[in-house]
Amino acid sequence: MEGRSPWYLAYRRLRRNRVALAFGALFVAIVVFVLAAPLWADHVAHTGPNATHTTEKVEVDGEAREVVNLEGRPIEPLFFGAGGEFFLGADGRLGRDEMVRLMYGGRVSIFVGIVSTLIATLLATALGLLAGYYRGWADAAISRTLDVIWAFPVILLAIALGLSLAIGGLQVGPLSLSGSSIWVPILIIAFVYTPYMARPIRGAVLSLREREFVEAAVAQGAGPLRVMFGELLPNLLSTLIVFFTLGVANSMLLESTLSFLGVGVQAPNTSWGTMIGGGFELISTAPLLTVIPGTMILLTVLAINVLGDGLRDALDPKSKLRLEAHSGIAEPEGTAV
Repeated sequence: MEGRSPWYLAYRRLRRNRVALAFGALFVAIVVFVLAAPLWADHVAHTGPNATHTTEKVEVDGEAREVVNLEGRPIEPLFFGAGGEFFLGADGRLGRDEMVRLMYGGRVSIFVGIVSTLIATLLATALGLLAGYYRGWADAAISRTLDVIWAFPVILLAIALGLSLAIGGLQVGPLSLSGSSIWVPILIIAFVYTPYMARPIRGAVLSLREREFVEAAVAQGAGPLRVMFGELLPNLLSTLIVFFTLGVANSMLLESTLSFLGVGVQAPNTSWGTMIGGGFELISTAPLLTVIPGTMILLTVLAINVLGDGLRDALDPKSKLRLEAHSGIAEPEGTAV
């Protein structure tokens, strides 16, 4: 029987999980959609995400219509009129093109989710490796610090940090960020989610530290850094991939919550959370201003979660295998299709 690597077997499991692949394709489609924002803005809508059209009129079927009427009600979606302008209507305050804002807001929301999760994963990996490998006082200091952060509810801690930093900004030595910087919610989300990744990583390192391959590496003269990054970290990659995937979804939800409450992404930047907050005032007269960005958040988070579950099942080394006749390849048993 021809031997296959664990990564190849994981790929075979994931390939047979059609539900996970379908939702992964959905996430890719959403990413392509938001990345095409400049093309839509320049060649279809002919406006930017922050361009106002409060006093302007648009021609629909030979009739001039106000973008925002005297009562403050925005124009409804023009799916088949105006040549692509105001495809999803306009917001109620400044008459900005809602389709353009949706695409640019998606870029910000996904960027915040990915970058904040990447920072949290790197911090959690470093802290988990140090605590699990050295144990003793290092483990006690890191674990107790993480427990202090863990003791606060995530949303309340993030709101408190977001409110304070939105007012005064962040100044740490040469690092200076204004309260409206997009890096403020990124750092807040990374900070509050680091303990939730670091603790299980620490537990995995404690278990791996007692394995024979670590003892063999130490016996050959490997130092702590080589053991941690050359022996332990490669065995954590499958766990980190799953944590990162699911963490992106949680980070996007937290960013939307903070932005809806006004302590997340600040103007002139736009995210799906800020769009929901702005459209909530007109939910009775223009519900699509809230429903559309909320639906985009739902689809994106759902796609990432299902894909993350599929990756977790595919990368699980304890999955039962069966041998397929004639092929000589180990295949996963009971894989969801």
